[in-house]
Amino acid sequence: MLDDVLGLSAEESLAYRDLVAIASTSGEEMATRLSVSPADADRVLRALEVHGLVARSGNDSRRYVAEPPSIALGALLARRQDEVRLAELELGRLDEVYRNASEGRGPTDVIDVVRGADAVRQRFEQVQLGAREEVLAFVKPPVAVTSAQDNTAEDKAVARGVQYRIILERSMLDADRTTIQQATDAARAGERVRVADSVPLKLVVIDRRLAYLPLASDPGRAAAGALLVHESGLLDALVALFEAVWERATPLVSSPDQVPEGMAKDLDEVDAQVLSLLLAGLTDQAVASHLDLSLRTVQRRVRYLMDLAGVETRVQLGWQAARRWE
Repeated sequence: MLDDVLGLSAEESLAYRDLVAIASTSGEEMATRLSVSPADADRVLRALEVHGLVARSGNDSRRYVAEPPSIALGALLARRQDEVRLAELELGRLDEVYRNASEGRGPTDVIDVVRGADAVRQRFEQVQLGAREEVLAFVKPPVAVTSAQDNTAEDKAVARGVQYRIILERSMLDADRTTIQQATDAARAGERVRVADSVPLKLVVIDRRLAYLPLASDPGRAAAGALLVHESGLLDALVALFEAVWERATPLVSSPDQVPEGMAKDLDEVDAQVLSLLLAGLTDQAVASHLDLSLRTVQRRVRYLMDLAGVETRVQLGWQAARRWE
């Protein structure tokens, strides 16, 4: 944690943590504690001394003592916060310069092309890490740039409060490319996920200021390039397209508190997930596979949902649920 937040090396972080728990140490003793050479231990201790985290013992200049963490780390933290504030000010100035320059963009300057698999993956991560407020996304197979499990940029963005709205093409669920557990984890983290029969293209929109579109849908060529669409009428159209599909898509829910009022009272978590997947258009067998249930159990729960809604057919169940979701 100290190396991540305050810029210390892993060895420096370990050495300081170790030193705060003891009275003092020499280079030789620290070498033994860290399982490194005496020269490396001396280098680490001198680096901590430069950071103001340790000082020489008054009785023996060859020994080091830890400075109080609240003072020493507090000073480092204050410096890092000052650096962040200065970076934010510079970011604001550069954003203003960029916006002024963008006003002079010609029609051909609205779109940038990213070429090469490595560049595509890097830019996909970069645009998400740069998100401040909202990310909108169409997701459809094949997933060739970054899998859901490996998309750590998304996790980091959600953790700092960025709102995600994701529309999955139903084939992602049909083929088990996305599991209900992944959707549940996303919902618990604060993301909103809906399912549509189909989505027109792969798309990620960042803060309604930039759109990212992979160039190809062929699994062998999907990472070959991508388009970046800047603020323009074209970007506005892509956002409008997303909102139109969002309105028609079915919410993917993971718990009873996400089910429309009036239906949630007597449902457990599995009932809510069964209802959600049925409304998304999955077959009973696909629902059973996703939830690791038997087909008979799914059918029994569907019958319970129909009785709860006071309907006789699945079509009526879907209509009642959709009407209450409006």
